[in-house]
Amino acid sequence: MIAVVLAAGLGTRMKSATPKVLHRVCGKPMLRWVVDAARGAGAKRVIVVVSTQGEAVRAAFPDCEIALQKRQRGTGDALRAAAPLLRGGQAPVLVLYGDTPLLRAETLRRLARARGRHPLAIVTFRPPVASGYGRVVREDGRVVRIVEEKDATSAERRIEEANAGMVVANAAFLARALGRLRPSKRTGELYLTDLVAMASHAGGAASVEVDDPLQVLGVNHRADLAVAAGAMRGRIVEAHMRAGVTFEAPARAAVGAAVRIGADTTIGAGVELRGATVVGAGCRIDAGCILTDARVDDGATILPYSVITESVVGAGARIGPFAHLRPGSEIGAGAHVGNFVETKKTRLGEGAKANHLAYLGDTEVGARANIGAGTITCNYDGFAKHRTVIEEGAFIGSNTELVAPVRVGAGAYVGAGSTITRDVPPGALALTRAPLRTIDGYAARLRKQRGG
Repeated sequence: MIAVVLAAGLGTRMKSATPKVLHRVCGKPMLRWVVDAARGAGAKRVIVVVSTQGEAVRAAFPDCEIALQKRQRGTGDALRAAAPLLRGGQAPVLVLYGDTPLLRAETLRRLARARGRHPLAIVTFRPPVASGYGRVVREDGRVVRIVEEKDATSAERRIEEANAGMVVANAAFLARALGRLRPSKRTGELYLTDLVAMASHAGGAASVEVDDPLQVLGVNHRADLAVAAGAMRGRIVEAHMRAGVTFEAPARAAVGAAVRIGADTTIGAGVELRGATVVGAGCRIDAGCILTDARVDDGATILPYSVITESVVGAGARIGPFAHLRPGSEIGAGAHVGNFVETKKTRLGEGAKANHLAYLGDTEVGARANIGAGTITCNYDGFAKHRTVIEEGAFIGSNTELVAPVRVGAGAYVGAGSTITRDVPPGALALTRAPLRTIDGYAARLRKQRGG
């Protein structure tokens, strides 16, 4: 089977510089959902029909063949644009639309089976309100033609069964029929739906009806896009739940199409898992967390409202609440990154802790080291980034500044409130506090001067 996906529409109702079919649904361009459904149904080749403005589509889909529709003269003309790539082929041709991301591969497999020896088969559905859709006209139960609403009689407009637009056709029939399409007298366009009447006179047209109208939803504007994304999120979350993942508020979670989650993991309300994020087994991702292209190993806990991007969290580690792991962070097994701690290009060794109010940038923290509250690594001098190394078992007191490049040796102590500008030897104590000075009676004199 060969799939032809019509994606040459200008999508003006999206009001966007991005081609409509490249707008994303749960992390994937909606055209990619359609291409994947076609391949899942058995299509060996996928041809995408684009307009003269379709270079972005061409660049985004190097795995597909591209056909160019030079002028938008209807769906029939769009399919004609792909005809040179179909010439001489014997495989059935599946015709789809690039703006129907909810279409399932199983529906397309049913469609292919339903065609049997018929020249053509179509997908139909029964929308809650059929206004605006082409109606499926039957005689003695057989599909004989599609009538567009603007051309329909009052009786035909009362038909509840509508045309979804997807078609599978015999290659030889399609080659003949495309040459017989004639422009509409009112619009000058060539309509794919005219093939149905031709098929009904050449062996009959078969059909498959889908129960869920959302499956054939065509996205025309941002509101449609939101509906499609909501429905796809529901599908993705349900699949994870069936695989052993607990969602405490399924309707409030957003999980991307490429995300993987292990069994016995719990996902809290409002969590977003984006990109190629991988979460292991037995984890907990608490409310409001956002993970993008992250890896969370087995048994880790991400407490509420933490943000993790392009970083790794080791097995049994504990992150948050309100932690921010920026790209390049690697948190070792059993390590802790606590509330209002930010890391960037930083590695915490096994069991290391940074529990409160710290910034660690371009830093290597050894196993079991302790980073006190208010500690920062001063990694940028205005021109270049420099690295800080805190070796195994070191203790960094609260409110410490480590001015990179600098190294704190294994087992060393840095006293609270210090600014460290030189390396600290292993096992040593480093202090940079100013001597304490007290002035007796100062507070009383100050109040008197201020009229207090």
